[in-house]
Amino acid sequence: MKKRPPVVMIHGAFCGGWVFAAWKTRFEAAGYPVLTPTLRYHEAGHQPRALGSTSVLDYAADLEVLLDGLDAPPILIGHSMGGLLAQMLAARRSVAALVLLAPSAPWGVLPSTPFEVISAQALYMAGDFWRKRLRPEKWIAAANALDMVPDHEEVFSHFVSESGQATFEIMHWALDLQRATQVDARRVTAPILCLCGARDRVNPPATVRRVAQRYDGRVIYDELKNHSHWLIGEPGWEKIADRALVWLGDVLQAEKPVRKSRTR
Repeated sequence: MKKRPPVVMIHGAFCGGWVFAAWKTRFEAAGYPVLTPTLRYHEAGHQPRALGSTSVLDYAADLEVLLDGLDAPPILIGHSMGGLLAQMLAARRSVAALVLLAPSAPWGVLPSTPFEVISAQALYMAGDFWRKRLRPEKWIAAANALDMVPDHEEVFSHFVSESGQATFEIMHWALDLQRATQVDARRVTAPILCLCGARDRVNPPATVRRVAQRYDGRVIYDELKNHSHWLIGEPGWEKIADRALVWLGDVLQAEKPVRKSRTR
């Protein structure tokens, strides 16, 4: 049997590598070696002031070092902010495939809903938030990111603070002079599976669809009915993971042509 490429699962904001524990087990059972790194300063109980001014470029740089140490181009699976980092990495390094789960949008992709705009403006209530560690708010997570997770309180108990700088670069990209989240879509040549929950408010379908359209011709895009933002742990996550496994088996087996974007 042909050796399977390594899989690197990249978590989103306010989280750590722990979010992919169940996915890791499922992919390892299918024969994939899996890494679930925790981003810089996202370890529970170890979040220095420097976190506040940490850029997504810092996260990406750390992950590039990880990728450079692998013995083969990896499969990247990214959720939310991790989905954005996966796109950034795929434009800089050779990767075998991308699985984007409710990915945050790169520089230049406009928001599609009032909720996204209001959420971005609400950050200014914290003052110069781009210099601060942003603490997770339980009610916000419960109402939006974890709204379809039965044990959302248990999941939230593992959340950590997030970088204000990285949050600014993602949610206020138009004001970011260094364009930290910019991705040259032409340099992303790997096949892509892009999945979004139809009920997602954080990264809503209309916005994620715009992300997928940047890679037209090498992406499959699907909106998942009865799912929201936490695709990695909502009821039915197993089917989503298996969908990714089946797709990966197809694209890695015979270099089959990638179908055009579609919605269902």
